[in-house]
Amino acid sequence: MTPYYADDQVTLHHGDALAVLAQMPTGSVDCVITSPPYFGLRDYGSEGQYGLEATPAEYVETMRAVFAEARRVLADDGTLWLNLGDSYAGKANAGPAFAKNRGQNLQPVGYPVQRNTLAHAPYKSLLGMPWRVAFALIDDGWILRSDIIWAKPNPMPEAVSDRPTSSHEHVFMLTKSPRYYYDPAAIAVTATGRGSGNGFVRDEQINRGGPGQDEAWEGRPQLRRALELARQKGLTEHHFAAIRAVGMNDAGKAKVNQSGTGKNAAQTQELADEAKAALGGYYREFLTGGTKNARDVWTIPVVGFSEAHFACMPPALAERAVLAGCRPGGTVLDPFSGSGTTGLAATKHGRRYVGVDLSSDYLDLSLRTRFAQPGLDLTPGGAA
Repeated sequence: MTPYYADDQVTLHHGDALAVLAQMPTGSVDCVITSPPYFGLRDYGSEGQYGLEATPAEYVETMRAVFAEARRVLADDGTLWLNLGDSYAGKANAGPAFAKNRGQNLQPVGYPVQRNTLAHAPYKSLLGMPWRVAFALIDDGWILRSDIIWAKPNPMPEAVSDRPTSSHEHVFMLTKSPRYYYDPAAIAVTATGRGSGNGFVRDEQINRGGPGQDEAWEGRPQLRRALELARQKGLTEHHFAAIRAVGMNDAGKAKVNQSGTGKNAAQTQELADEAKAALGGYYREFLTGGTKNARDVWTIPVVGFSEAHFACMPPALAERAVLAGCRPGGTVLDPFSGSGTTGLAATKHGRRYVGVDLSSDYLDLSLRTRFAQPGLDLTPGGAA
């Protein structure tokens, strides 16, 4: 299978998600993070696109088949993070679709969409598409571990006055086996509510010496000293991810890395050892200090994208899934790559990325925007 584009970090494939997944090696990715086209909401103008199936049942079967193949490609200890929005039953022959997808008003695409007719559900009824898909995946062997609610503090207004405005979507966390890689510390939240706000240390926070200019340091002198040491020694967030992946015993000595699939164990162990040597006993501040386990409601604003792709997952949402669900140095897959938001989050945090999209226009868009960086060969099919 010849990729549309490939370099050391990013591999992009052009084609139907199911067909491309069928050609990928078994167990070749560590995490799947994706947001498929929603049912009946948008005509992307691509032949063979998903989301325009004649009935909800047909859409659910399409999703089941795609993620059955994704489960084969996923490592045994991998996770799937699936973002899905819902749809309402409309009138038959509704004409051009004016979709409100991820809280953004979209322009009509000019294609008549035979969508959500009265045969599927009573007119105006919410169809429950995310849960229809989730139940089908459970029946197909997936383990549903969490229903995360993406709460949007800035949803776009809807032209309705007989129900509340939609301001949330679902992010299902699924696994293929009871034991899997998950890093709770990577997305832990501050116990006091006064820290960095997102629960994990970023490079820019290390460089300025703390989570925020208004941080109350009086109760956290050890954290302040730990950040100072990290800045002086040139440590990055990748070092702290490695500490969490490897773990430390009570004496502060790095344990032997238990990698599951065995990928990148040496690199992870090396980063953890470097961090421990630099921090000494202060390494504990990056494990549990002042944090609590992440909750299953994530309040993340909707963000716009100035380019042509109109249905972008917020980078912060993809970032949380990457940090919690993919070990350092691992590989993240998005079978509906779109503008490359998942890939942006993956590469930013030292993971490799494999993206698939039916539209070459969107692949080109992601290369021109999300993956644009000095030295990157933007020629489709280049830099293998």
